[in-house]
Formats: sequence, C-alpha cells, structure tokens
Amino acid sequence: MKVIVFGSTGMIGQGVLRECSNAADVEAVLAIVRRASHEPHEKVRELVHEDFLDFSGLDLSGYDACFFCLGISSAGMSEEAYRRVTYDVPMAAAHVLAKSNPSMTFIYVSGAGTDANGRAMWARVKAEAEQALLALPFAAAYMFRPAFIQPLHGITSRTRLYRAVYAVMGPLYPMWKRLFPKYVTTTEQVGRAMLHVARHGAPKTILENDDINALAD
Repeated sequence: MKVIVFGSTGMIGQGVLRECSNAADVEAVLAIVRRASHEPHEKVRELVHEDFLDFSGLDLSGYDACFFCLGISSAGMSEEAYRRVTYDVPMAAAHVLAKSNPSMTFIYVSGAGTDANGRAMWARVKAEAEQALLALPFAAAYMFRPAFIQPLHGITSRTRLYRAVYAVMGPLYPMWKRLFPKYVTTTEQVGRAMLHVARHGAPKTILENDDINALAD
C-alpha cells in the first residue's frame, strides 16, 4: 500500500507516520510539506510544495490512500482565514487526488463536535468540508472526529495552546480514559484506525471518537 500524508509534522500526522512506518503492508509514504522537517525514514519521502491551494502541477498518481491530518486551531482566527486552511486546502488536494487516483481511500481528520448547525464557527466549517469531501468521486472517503488525543511515543503538538493543555491534562490521561472512554484516544489509536480503514473500510463514513478506538483495537 502506498499512502500520502498531509500534516505530517502535526501531532496527528506524526502518529500516522509512525504507524505507517511500522506497518509491514505500507510500502511507501509521501509526506507533502511546505518545508522539509521530519527525521528521514526509509519508507517516507517528503515532497516540498509551497502553494497548498494548488496541487495541479504535481504527479500524485499511484497511491492507495490519503491521510489528511493538516489542521489549525480556530482561536483568534477570522472565518475566512480558518476556512482557507480547513476547507480550501483539503478541497484543492482532494480534487487532484480524486482525478489521479479514482480507487483511493481519502481520510480527513475533522473533530468531535463538528456540526453544520453548530454555533461555533469551526464546527460549521469542518462540517462543510466533510460534506464536500464525501461528494467527491473517491472509491471511499471517511471523516475522522477524534476528541481528546493523548500524544504518545514522544510526539508533541506544534500549537502552543495545545501543548499547554496536554501539559496539564496529560498526566490525568488514565483517569480521563477510565471516566470518559468514548471521548479519549491516542495518536497511536488514530494512526492504527486510519490504516485499518484504508485496508478494510468502515461501516460508516463519519467516525466519532469511540468508532476510531474500536477500529484501532
């Protein structure tokens, strides 16, 4: 299996790269990045590309799955700026990938609480992105909605706010997992679930946090 990863330097993307690198059936990983960044691995090749709103000049054919993990916190952002990253970028990539890889499985990392009728701006934008991606002619597409994600294996978030949250909540992870198992997952579980879905599919297209954990087991 050959896969493409967007957002490979983020917390979720790092977890996905780790699981792909450890998976015997993953032959190659293409990480599309703006700047070269991660430690090299024999399976992983980075493709540096500056304009994330235009992928039309790239040859992205011959891949079985795309794990779109690129995201940003909406804190302090206008809706226009947030939409550019959360909707415009994945759609720009997905249009090219759907055309060049009609048999591809496309997985988009959304988030718990995504709601087209929600009061929060980010929830509405992510819901719009989900529906637009599901309408594209991929062989299959799935929306992942993780809740609290505990980073494992030395993985850290690039977002300062998230790092502060994890510094406080991380030591309490065993308690959160025991009290709220439906709303807690890990970078490892998300990565494993993505690979499971790429290999075998899933019974529904929108996967909440507890669905992700079940697929990772």
